[in-house]
Amino acid sequence: MGQRRVLITGAGSGLGQALAHRYARAGDKVACVDLDAARAELTRAALAGDGHLAMAANVASDEAMEQVHERIAGEWGGLDVLVNNAGIATGGAMVDTTPAEWRNALDVNLMGVVRGCRLFLPGMIAAGRGQVINTASFAGLAGAPSIMSYGVSKAAVVALSEQLRAELHDKGIRVSVLCPAFFQTNLLESWQGDPRLKAFAGRMMETSPDTLDGVADRCFAAVERGEFLVLPTRREPMRWRLKRWFPETYFNQLLKLAKARSAG
Repeated sequence: MGQRRVLITGAGSGLGQALAHRYARAGDKVACVDLDAARAELTRAALAGDGHLAMAANVASDEAMEQVHERIAGEWGGLDVLVNNAGIATGGAMVDTTPAEWRNALDVNLMGVVRGCRLFLPGMIAAGRGQVINTASFAGLAGAPSIMSYGVSKAAVVALSEQLRAELHDKGIRVSVLCPAFFQTNLLESWQGDPRLKAFAGRMMETSPDTLDGVADRCFAAVERGEFLVLPTRREPMRWRLKRWFPETYFNQLLKLAKARSAG
């Protein structure tokens, strides 16, 4: 296969950082993009192999992402793998949300993916090969209450990925969408919204049977196989099947979980 050129947003921590290490260990060169320049550089410096890059950019900024594209074009001549991973966490019921929360969630979680795809896909299409990996969340499939802006923004990433997969089917470009549920990461550092929901999310992370390394391993293996919908946390494949095959049973279980959460 040879050395691939891989760009990962949100590579300064969490799943993005873990995936950067897996691509580097596979012999690829990785461009680590993060909002925090120091985190991006720390990830780059710790990667196996040579030729990696570190860049600071806000995926919610057209100008910043255009600068990333220009640097990649200048230094690498294009990309083989684009991982649109950067995201922020938000939470709250519809009546408690603000327009600013919605704008922020959609501009980072959804439009960050859009910006990456618009900028880097033309080169992949011209080359006739490539791979796009978008990080969504099981929240984008779950239909759960009280994570309105987050769940909707991640559901949009799933829909975007589905449509993109069909659009690129005959162009030599594979598409995958990652939909993990709770696992130990630092996502809550970016939290915007109801602090009670943040505390609940923190408890769910602490009690999750999944580790960051385990989730990263399953994500990497699945996208290398070319799988589209990747459910890398242990409980979610069955939950997804339950929702698809027995939607009312799933809904009733969802209500029980929501009731238990509010009681806690």
